[in-house]
Amino acid sequence: MAEPGGVSVDRELWVRLADADDAALTELYRRHCDAVYNFAFRRTASWAAAEDVVQATFTSLWRRARVGTVDELRAESARAVLLVMAGHECANVARSARRQRLLHGRLEADAGGAVSADHAASTAARVDDEQRMSEVRRALSLIPVVQREAVELVVWSHCSMAEAAGALGVPVGTVKSRLHRARQSLTNLIEIEALKEALS
Repeated sequence: MAEPGGVSVDRELWVRLADADDAALTELYRRHCDAVYNFAFRRTASWAAAEDVVQATFTSLWRRARVGTVDELRAESARAVLLVMAGHECANVARSARRQRLLHGRLEADAGGAVSADHAASTAARVDDEQRMSEVRRALSLIPVVQREAVELVVWSHCSMAEAAGALGVPVGTVKSRLHRARQSLTNLIEIEALKEALS
């Protein structure tokens, strides 16, 4: 994500962030929140969880900045690093969501099962998206985590091979190999149209 003159805006922002500059955090958020949100939705199959992941990712980044533990940005763009961070936050959000569902179930049981339904068209569309993405996530769960990460970063989030390799701490050739194996495995495993489109 280099700007005219060859200066990487993300790198400059990252250096400022490491000095706990909150304006740099705000600008990084503006530049990358959509990518993190889309990544999180694909990982969690939940719009609400994706919103929580975005908040948690940038909160965690700011916490690191405040204590001086922000690692050097090696790539031109911060996107891949933020997506790897978001991947860790997805697991935390999933655990929290499970606890909330259990609590909600207990509260519904105590209230005699009364549930207030929202029948808005937009809600139905969001539910359809979540169900479709849940199918894709089930397919992805059948391949190794390292292959899944390659798909999420390179195919879905449009990171370059070099960006993905830097964020994952592996050589570029390893990312290429993992992505190739993932495509082979998923082609053999499933016929979900959304997944085939994503891998094309």
